[in-house]
Amino acid sequence: MARTSIPDYSQLLWPTAEAVRTLGGSGSIDEIVEAVLQQQHFTDEQQQILHGDGPQTEIEYRLAWARTYLKFMGLLINSRRGVWTLTEQGRAVDKDAIPRLHGEVVARLREEQRARRLAQQAKNVASGDGQQIDEEQDWRDLLLDVLMSIAPDAFERLSQRLLREAGFISATVTGRTGDGGIDGLGIYRMSLVSFPVFFQCKRYRGSVGASAVRDFRGAMAGRGDKGLLITTGTFTAEAKAEATRDGAPPVDLIDGRRLCDLLKEYDLGVRTETRTVEDVTVETEFFADL
Repeated sequence: MARTSIPDYSQLLWPTAEAVRTLGGSGSIDEIVEAVLQQQHFTDEQQQILHGDGPQTEIEYRLAWARTYLKFMGLLINSRRGVWTLTEQGRAVDKDAIPRLHGEVVARLREEQRARRLAQQAKNVASGDGQQIDEEQDWRDLLLDVLMSIAPDAFERLSQRLLREAGFISATVTGRTGDGGIDGLGIYRMSLVSFPVFFQCKRYRGSVGASAVRDFRGAMAGRGDKGLLITTGTFTAEAKAEATRDGAPPVDLIDGRRLCDLLKEYDLGVRTETRTVEDVTVETEFFADL
């Protein structure tokens, strides 16, 4: 499907504001993206279109610009933890006011950005080809690029170590072919009980669809009812719905953004230095030694 089949960021301004309203006035990036996908009924094909070479999808990219412009328009604010919240003006604004406010912001930016580089950047933004400026995105992009470059078995070992750091009392990589897509088995202990959790690791640029969730669940049939699907990409809205479908064993999903946050949380190849602002460094040598 052609890129032109996806609305421009300016057409996503109101859907983004509306999505935050449905979430109660605030939401994480993942919650906002999922709400827009559901409300706008984007197809699997649209959700799988990458921006450039990925790993970010084109929809995610344009929604990042939509959030940024809503912030410029005084309708959204965001915290350091990536939670976006409607301002008082954002809670009261109606759909008809969005084009006017957007036009005012564009005019102001063009007036303020007199240097050639900044003026060219503003022109690129207007055409939808600007650089990503969503806060805290750059280090995640670098980390995902590193994860895509390591060997498949190294990625499985990284997932294994992440599970151990997260509280699994054991985590084993099967390393066997013909195992139905199951890459490993972990034992998670909760208070006095423990249970097996099968996991699958998918290094993937783009969106993982519902069929991958169904296939993974099928491989677990008769062996266990707890599954964890880890990917460097994203999950389509249909995949998320399939993972929690009534009457079927639930499958927990960890997408690329959540994976990056977990690696940062457990200090696995990601070092955080706090000065006046948080400085995040991806330690590429960590992944080379897996």
